Amino acid sequence: MIRGAGNKALIELIHRCLLEGSAIEIDGLGSFELDANNRVVFVPNGRIRVFLAYAEEDQALVRRLFSALQRAGFEPWMDKRKLLPGQNWPRAIERAIEMSDFFIGCFSSRSVLKRGHFQSELRYALEIASRVPLEEIFILPVRFDNCELPRQLAKTLHYVDFFPDWDRGLEILITTMWRQKMMRNQDS
Repeated sequence: MIRGAGNKALIELIHRCLLEGSAIEIDGLGSFELDANNRVVFVPNGRIRVFLAYAEEDQALVRRLFSALQRAGFEPWMDKRKLLPGQNWPRAIERAIEMSDFFIGCFSSRSVLKRGHFQSELRYALEIASRVPLEEIFILPVRFDNCELPRQLAKTLHYVDFFPDWDRGLEILITTMWRQKMMRNQDS
């Protein structure tokens, strides 16, 4: 249950919207619902949150990956699908990386040489990964073609190839994330 005097107006608004039949979801985290006693409760969706980092030139492949992850029961985050008009996009991207269970860096011959947002997202993910237990997987590099990963990643992380067999690469990626999530749940 949501409590606190400062939240009373917000709770009343949410309650009124739910009574009118509106759905209230919080960006992939879950939704507000009414419980058996007609009180507002937050219900997490429990899906694995996955941030997709990529260069603009690889957008078509990343959209394909986004859709495949959704079909597999994940909650992928891609800027072109999740950012809202007027939203502070640098902060929204940082927050999405922070909230993610996994960060998938999508590498190609184009992305490894390009300067810009993809590189800054990688650096931020490395910072977040530094707070994750060493045995836990957070960053998952994916290669769309036969490119070289940046040295900082290549020296410590194994990658998944999505070429020449996209389906095999996707299967390995999905299996890895489900296994890691199950291991995390057992440890907590």
